[in-house]
Amino acid sequence: MGNNLLKGKKGIISGALDESSIAWKVALRCHEEGAAITLTNAPIAMRMGKINELATAINAEIVPADATSTDDIKKLFERAKEIHGGGVDFVLHSIGMSPNVRKNKPYTDLNYDFYLKTLDISAASFHKMIQTAYQLDAMNEWGSIAALTYMAAQRVFPNYNDMADAKALLESVARSWGYHYGLKKKVRVNTISQSPTYTTAGSGVSGFDVFYNYAESMSPLGNATAEECANYCVMMFSDLTRKVTMQNLFHDGGYSNMGVSGKVMEAFKGEGKKVE
Repeated sequence: MGNNLLKGKKGIISGALDESSIAWKVALRCHEEGAAITLTNAPIAMRMGKINELATAINAEIVPADATSTDDIKKLFERAKEIHGGGVDFVLHSIGMSPNVRKNKPYTDLNYDFYLKTLDISAASFHKMIQTAYQLDAMNEWGSIAALTYMAAQRVFPNYNDMADAKALLESVARSWGYHYGLKKKVRVNTISQSPTYTTAGSGVSGFDVFYNYAESMSPLGNATAEECANYCVMMFSDLTRKVTMQNLFHDGGYSNMGVSGKVMEAFKGEGKKVE
């Protein structure tokens, strides 16, 4: 049951693949809170996923777009303006993919063509989306733009590979655009650093179960779920956070501020030898 936090607002949500996607949960919650949504994803992802089911559930139109193509992104925003009769109030960027991860290329032996694709798909696409919206004047005043990120942008998670570099770039893009778009139209831009979450994309990272269980053991509140992330996104898209911008916001149950937890210490208790 919603509270009309987004009543009358219009938004674009990218990256909903199936029910496990955070973007899918965000779309459902935004709809519950009264928002009108336009969905978008890459054509290949649309063929693989269930986005049509989501569109039916929330009465949304789907506009296919390759997030690395400025032409596709321009068509997306132009169509969204037509659908909603004007600008949009919020945008969610939930896009990420690494060919190096998919091909099991370690960070110490990257394919650089793949590396550039990782950066383009996972980070430069965010810049392209915002720049296109900026140039088309597609965002309403006091709008909100958010992208999903992960703490590997600040700390080393070996198996996260070149996606860590992409997330670092993504967060930098948010800060820079938060300044420029804030000056122009009071549009705020932030990244949300989410706990490890069982999604189709996240589960493809080698050792993801270990990531998840370790973060769960370290976090005093436990890992944040996809549904809880959706609630957080609703807050960020609402008028309750009008002065929050250029931030990387940790939504991780406290994990990002932990050094060690009792559970982790207990796991090593009595070992009596140096860990190799």
